[in-house]
Amino acid sequence: MGILAWIILGLIAGAIAKYIVPGEGPGGILGDILVGIIGALIGGWIYSLFGHVGVTGFNIGSIICAIVGAVVLLFIIRAVTGRRTTV
Repeated sequence: MGILAWIILGLIAGAIAKYIVPGEGPGGILGDILVGIIGALIGGWIYSLFGHVGVTGFNIGSIICAIVGAVVLLFIIRAVTGRRTTV
């Protein structure tokens, strides 16, 4: 996949994952893109553990794989950073 396709896939997956996982997302749109791209890598790794192919291009299966990985990544981020409070 080209870099532009990874950015678009990351934006879509990161934005959808932000709506699935409650709480504030890291870094706005740029954070959504990064979470989506890293999530695609994590999702591909998780899918490969079950014997499936991960992200193969810009298609619905790859978007679902990236969303699953982005949701897992957001839960990890929330667990590590904890709940932020403002005073």
